[in-house]
Amino acid sequence: MTLDNFQQLLEALAKRNPFHPFTVEMVGGRRVEVDHARALVTRDGVAVYIAPGGVPIWFDHESVTAISADMGDASAT
Repeated sequence: MTLDNFQQLLEALAKRNPFHPFTVEMVGGRRVEVDHARALVTRDGVAVYIAPGGVPIWFDHESVTAISADMGDASAT
């Protein structure tokens, strides 16, 4: 995924009002569901999601194959 696409898509999904969870799929098939807007920080092509229990999950634009929102937002796939 390109750096610009990664940044713009994550920021747009995190700012939706009301917020809706979305899924980040990484190389190798691992999937992470971002369930809260304030649990995600992005900068310069790197993101950190703080999962329930305080577990940090790091990912970057090179390790992500897709970001999928709910079916009502086809632009995020």
